[in-house]
Amino acid sequence: MQGGPLSNSEVEQLRQLLKRYLSHELDQWEDWKTETPYGPAYVVLTRSLPPEAQPELFQNL
Repeated sequence: MQGGPLSNSEVEQLRQLLKRYLSHELDQWEDWKTETPYGPAYVVLTRSLPPEAQPELFQNL
């Protein structure tokens, strides 16, 4: 991957930008896919809790 692993400050920037995106851009859901050296990675952003999910298992941003 270009640039290698994220630094701690980059991870914090990612968290802040994601929170901003979720607050101002996300309507109901987004489904993203990207290629990685280990195969595809899938990202699902949603305003609803997935079925069978336990809210306490999710990390706060």
